[in-house]
Amino acid sequence: MRDYMITIKTRSQIEQMKEAGAILAACHREIRKLIEPGITTIEIDRFAEKFIRAAGATAEQKGYNGFPYATCTSVNDVICHGFPGSYALKDGDIVTVDMVVNLNGWLADSAWSYAVGNVSEEAQRLLDVTKESLYKGIEKAVIGNRIGDISNAIQVYAESEGFSVVREFIGHGIGREMHEEPQVPHYGPPKLGPRLKEGMVITIEPMLNTGTYRSKIDSDGWTARTLDGGLSAQYEHTIAITADGPEILTLQ
Repeated sequence: MRDYMITIKTRSQIEQMKEAGAILAACHREIRKLIEPGITTIEIDRFAEKFIRAAGATAEQKGYNGFPYATCTSVNDVICHGFPGSYALKDGDIVTVDMVVNLNGWLADSAWSYAVGNVSEEAQRLLDVTKESLYKGIEKAVIGNRIGDISNAIQVYAESEGFSVVREFIGHGIGREMHEEPQVPHYGPPKLGPRLKEGMVITIEPMLNTGTYRSKIDSDGWTARTLDGGLSAQYEHTIAITADGPEILTLQ
C-alpha cells in the first residue's frame, strides 16, 4: 500500500523489521565493548559483518552502489560514509559506526557515535547533544505531525546548544529498500512535508558538527568530511509510526 510513494507497513512487517533491528542493536552493544585506543576501523567492520552473519542476517550496505564494506566508520571530522581501514583509533577520537541489517528481506538502520578513551569537553558535548537531538526528533514522530516537525525540533535544539546541523545527508523511509520515501531532513521549518501516518517507518539520524554544517567528499567518492575540519557526530534509529507513539525498532 502506497501513499504518495510512501510505503505503509503492516504490523507483521514492522515486527520483521524489529527482528532485524534487534540484531543491529545487539551488534552495537558488542561494538561498544571493542571501542578503545589501538583498534583499527577495519577490525570493527570485520567484527560487525561476522556478528551479523552469525545471526542469520546480512550487512545490506556491502555492495550497495559499490560500497565495499559492511559498515561506515567515520572518525572525528568525517560526517558519514567513512571507509573502514588500517587507521587505529586514538585516545580522544570519536567514531561513528553506521550499519544496515537485512533479515529475510526486511531492513533496519542505525548509527551510533562512540568516544575513544578520554575525549575533550567539546567532543563529549557534541556526542551528548547529538544523541539528545535524535530523541527530540523522535518525540515528534507521532501520527498527525509532519516530517518538518521532526526536522525543526532537531535543528532548534542543536543550534541552541551551539552546534550546526548537516544539510547534505538526511534520514529516509526504510523497509525492503534502504532508502524509501519520505525524505527526513534534520533542519527546516515545522508543519511542512508529508503527514505522519500509522505504519510509516523512517530513520531519524541527525549529524551535528562543531563548526560549519558544510561538507566535502574525499577522492574515494564516499567519505564526507566537515569543510572546516571540525568534529562531527551522528546518532540514528529506525522508527515505526504507531497508534501508541513512535516505536524504536533499533533500541539498544
